[in-house]
Amino acid sequence: MKKKIVRIFSVVAICSMLSSCEVLSGVAEQVSGLANLANCEYSFKNVSGLTIGGVNVKNLTNGKVTAQDVVKLSSALLSKKVPMTMDVNINVKNPTENNAALTAMDWILDIDGSQFADGVNTKSYTISKKSTTTVPLNVNTDLYSKFSSSGIESLKNFIGSFSSDGTSSKVGLRIKPSLSVGGVSVPAPNYITLQTKTGNRNPQPR
Repeated sequence: MKKKIVRIFSVVAICSMLSSCEVLSGVAEQVSGLANLANCEYSFKNVSGLTIGGVNVKNLTNGKVTAQDVVKLSSALLSKKVPMTMDVNINVKNPTENNAALTAMDWILDIDGSQFADGVNTKSYTISKKSTTTVPLNVNTDLYSKFSSSGIESLKNFIGSFSSDGTSSKVGLRIKPSLSVGGVSVPAPNYITLQTKTGNRNPQPR
C-alpha cells in the first residue's frame, strides 16, 4: 500500500512539474515520434528550380551553355556574385505502423567532395505510417568564391555537369533530420548522404 501511495505521489509530482498530465502525454507522443523518425528511410527524388548566376540550368540543351548564358555568367563573376538556388526534393518513407514527426532538417552542400555551404529547414512534417512524404529543401548559396579564380570556363563546365533531374556528379547533399521533444531539438546522430542515383542512404559521421 505504501509503495502504491509513493507511486501515486510520484506521478502527481511529475504532472505538477509539467503543468498537467496532458503535457506529459504530449512529450511521450513526441518521444514515440522520435523513435519512428529513426526508422524512416531518406532518398533523393529530384531537383527543381535550379538556377546558377541567372541561368536556368533545366533549360540547357544537352548541358551546353549558350552565348547568352555566358554573358550572364561573366556578368555574375564580374559583380562577384554567382547565386545558386534550387529545391532538393527528398522522399521520407515511414515503414512503421505509427506516425513519425520531423521538425527540422539540417543540410550540408558539398562541391567536388568538400563542404561548401550549409543551412536548415525548420518546417514541420508528419510522416504518416506506411507512407512517403516529400520534403523540399531550399538550397541558396553563392558560388563566387568557388569560381572566382578559375574563371568562366570552369563555371561553364560545372553547369554542364548537371543532368536533366538536376543532379551533378560534382554536387552532393547531406542531411540531418531532427525532432523537438519537450521543447528540446533532438537531431539524428549522423548526417545522411543522399545517393542521387541509387536512392540509398549512407550515414556519414561529422
